[in-house]
Amino acid sequence: MTVPASTAPQVPPQQDLRQEPHEEPPAAPAGASPGASPGTSPGNPPGASPAAGAAPTGPAAQAAPPAHTAPFPPRSQSTRGADTRALTQVLFGQLKGLEPGTSEHHRVRGALIEANLPLVRYAAARFRSRNEPMEDVVQVGTIGLINAIDRFDPERGVQFPTFAMPTVVGEIKRYFRDNVRTVHVPRRLHELWVQVNAATEDLTTLHGRTPTTAEIAERLRIGEDEVLSCIEAGRSYHATSLEAAQEGDGMPGLLDRLGYEDPELAGVEHRDLVRHLLVQLPEREQRILLLRYYNNLTQSQISAELGVSQMHVSRLLARSFARLRSANRIEA
Repeated sequence: MTVPASTAPQVPPQQDLRQEPHEEPPAAPAGASPGASPGTSPGNPPGASPAAGAAPTGPAAQAAPPAHTAPFPPRSQSTRGADTRALTQVLFGQLKGLEPGTSEHHRVRGALIEANLPLVRYAAARFRSRNEPMEDVVQVGTIGLINAIDRFDPERGVQFPTFAMPTVVGEIKRYFRDNVRTVHVPRRLHELWVQVNAATEDLTTLHGRTPTTAEIAERLRIGEDEVLSCIEAGRSYHATSLEAAQEGDGMPGLLDRLGYEDPELAGVEHRDLVRHLLVQLPEREQRILLLRYYNNLTQSQISAELGVSQMHVSRLLARSFARLRSANRIEA
């Protein structure tokens, strides 16, 4: 079936680009009118379009986009995970038949590690709130992944991610416990701190705000003091140096702020007791004690001051000391 020349768009004659430039155009078939362009059939008038269904040729055909080309659908995360699990099974099957230490064994083992690195990143993402570089956490998790690969037995019928995840998480937790924390908190408080964090996230999602200490304690059915202790223990990763200067406020270190031991501190209680006992002595004996021990006068000077003999001053001092010792409840 051909398109009438009156309705078809006029297309200028095109030379087939598949031919060499120096070649002459093909001869017109018998019965064709002189001057008919290549690509026209005997039943088509000059300048008419080719028959319907014929493939166009020339630069227009190369510039035109494909008519029915649909893009590949994006692969979902579940599809990628299934592909990774299938690849892991195949690689473990190959690894089982290889001798450890050979180059082929190292190659397959390295391919297993690279294929399961997304599992390590997923496990490391759970520790983003620990203020540690994520690259370090991923490296530690990769060590756990390597240990899991070396210990995994495909014949036990367990999926490798199920087997490897506890090993990777355990390696990361061991890193935080032994290398990051310089302050070791009791295990009970550390486990309770994990529950406090989980309850905080749940209550934040429920109420749309940060929960109070009382709300967390009510959720976990523990006391508020325990919640505060857990929060304080969970934040205790490093010990602060006493000699380091405080950042931000420009204040000296904690060591410079600590008080020193006052040598007079031990005599505070005794001075208070003596003050209480002195008021119970007669006025003349109080004056003799003040002159002797506060003004540092000798007994001869005191006797001249009071107009009494030195022997009498000595007897008054001895009697005052006896009264003070008898009333001293500290020595008693």
